[in-house]
Amino acid sequence: MDVFEAISSRRSIRRYKSKKVGKKKLMRIIEAGRLAPSATNRQPWHFIVVTDPVIKKKLGESYPKDWFVSAPVIIVACADPSNAWVRADGEEYWKVDVAIAMQNMVLCAKEEGLGTCWIANFDEKIVKEVLGIPSGIRVVAMTPLGYPDEVKGKVHDRKPLEEILHFEHW
Repeated sequence: MDVFEAISSRRSIRRYKSKKVGKKKLMRIIEAGRLAPSATNRQPWHFIVVTDPVIKKKLGESYPKDWFVSAPVIIVACADPSNAWVRADGEEYWKVDVAIAMQNMVLCAKEEGLGTCWIANFDEKIVKEVLGIPSGIRVVAMTPLGYPDEVKGKVHDRKPLEEILHFEHW
């Protein structure tokens, strides 16, 4: 699968088979995140892989959707803001850096035949408590990871280019 095919066919999956995700595939996905670019190469990310059913259930209290914890794996993407680049005007880039790494993982998962669903609507306090995340670290996003138990067509619900594309100026 080429990159554009992965981009155009990746969909948010909310139903997963119970089939275990092999370690080789899982580590390839995490490696895709590790290889992501970051502002001034600070790499402020940390990833937590959760497979234990008891921990997943507790993690589900932060985002109470049954399908979320039904996936064999949950990846929690975190940032260390103290290790991230800050633009001269004070704009911090830790969220952007981790989002790029997450996107690499999501696309790699698609190539591996796995489904994901970007989750941002969670209770960060619960996630940090359940996973023992240090106080200075921020949780940016989570994704369930597993073999899809639903079939979705290609992406079609995006704005047309003429609404979002500008050349030379707005």
